[in-house]
Amino acid sequence: MALYAIADLHLALSTDKPMDIFGENWYKHDEKIKENWINKVTKDDTVLIAGDISWSMKMEEGVNELQWIHELPGKKIISKGNHDYWWASISKLNKLYEDISFIQNNFFTYKDYAICGTRGWICPGSYNFKEKDEKIYAREQIRLRLSLDEAKKAGYEKIICMMHYPPTNEKLESSAFTEIFKEYNIEKVIYGHIHGASKNSKLLRGDIDGVQYIFTACDYIDFDPLIIL
Repeated sequence: MALYAIADLHLALSTDKPMDIFGENWYKHDEKIKENWINKVTKDDTVLIAGDISWSMKMEEGVNELQWIHELPGKKIISKGNHDYWWASISKLNKLYEDISFIQNNFFTYKDYAICGTRGWICPGSYNFKEKDEKIYAREQIRLRLSLDEAKKAGYEKIICMMHYPPTNEKLESSAFTEIFKEYNIEKVIYGHIHGASKNSKLLRGDIDGVQYIFTACDYIDFDPLIIL
């Protein structure tokens, strides 16, 4: 029973949105993900998928990508990304598949870990952070705390968080998100969103203030689910 993570699948089974316009490595990237996943993940494993699942705009279309994920081995826990416009009510989503769970103000489990999270948002100090972003930034903090509080109330002390957005700005400064992670003694944080990053890119990675940050955008990890535990 291993735990894996990947983000930014950007599946486009229901719409014409080829990802190779962002680079040759994206050519038929869905086939790469599927092959790597099947070769690595077993039915007893769990995969965390941190947002940007599908380019679909409506749930009626997005269900095609969810079915694609459903047919892959293992249990899946999904959090929302900024492009997941297909995302329906959380109660409706969590009734779709026995092997796919969706995080929004709630949590799920892997062994003795609680899996919490939220979408996140761009942080203050980012080059494109505007006054209008303050409200969303504040709301995402509330959603993160709701998820974490649910896990704490259930008695979980070991927690892994999923976010789609990086929990900091380009200067890697402290944010409300990183402070919350410290406050709740979060063990690991996985996130994605940024594309075209290299091993030398300035990203929040490794152990910082007792929290391990793991960047899992699929093009960064070669479209291959990354083992977390």
